Amino acid sequence: MSDAQSYVIEDLPIELRLSDDELAAHRAHITTFIADLVERAGANGAVLGLSGGIDSTLTAYLAVEALGEGGVYGLVLPSDVNTDENMSDAERVAETLGIEYDVVEIDPIVEAFFEAYPEEGIDRRIETDPLRTAAGNVRVRTRGVLNYFVANVKGRLVLGTGNRSEALTGYFTKYGDQAVDCNPIGNLYKLQIRQLAAHVGVPEDLVEKPPSAEMWEGQTDEAEMGLTYDLLDAVLALHVDGPLSKRATAETLGVAESAVERVEGLYAGSEHKRHMPPAPAPLDL
Repeated sequence: MSDAQSYVIEDLPIELRLSDDELAAHRAHITTFIADLVERAGANGAVLGLSGGIDSTLTAYLAVEALGEGGVYGLVLPSDVNTDENMSDAERVAETLGIEYDVVEIDPIVEAFFEAYPEEGIDRRIETDPLRTAAGNVRVRTRGVLNYFVANVKGRLVLGTGNRSEALTGYFTKYGDQAVDCNPIGNLYKLQIRQLAAHVGVPEDLVEKPPSAEMWEGQTDEAEMGLTYDLLDAVLALHVDGPLSKRATAETLGVAESAVERVEGLYAGSEHKRHMPPAPAPLDL
């Protein structure tokens, strides 16, 4: 059994896992995509944010394979809500790959936004929505600005780290972590991300780490979405990307229709994030 095949979800009633041949094909396809995009742009390489999570880690591994160590520059951008473990993992990834990187504390920048807030300002450790989400988005957008600042100075492209599961559910910050030049792993569901990460040699502890955007203290992806990624991926594949009805999807997966409706709601509610900002239709005068 290969490393990739060892990450099997035993109770998944549909087959989303990729074969070894498919993993090899995706690996080659993505690395070629990165190399071609950088070459066509006339760029000196790529910049990406390293969070210590599986998505940024896999993207970094594939970017180094495509561009070489000197072609990839990492930014570790911690705030006070990030865990020391994740930031340590982010630096470990950079050091393992042998890429140049910097650590930039974003709290002073974020604090300036909070202090500039009209009226009487807001606490940087907001515990309730909607201010908690707004504060989390400020952190994410600050990282996006820094990524582009460094990329512009160095003449490089910004690599995104978003996957298909996040894109279809809107689980990203508009003009934040999706303020990027491309998403190399954007066609893969989360389960497939883990598979491909194991395939390219990402350490097991990073492959298995629970995902978290760390927008606020204690936040995890699955808790915020109200779904496990395994269930989310299955509903997306069968119902959103696939042809099955809500009822057929629920029966196939052995879950309540409300779970499928939850994914439907995430998909519909985030439609605006997947398009350019709208403008009125042209007038035929």
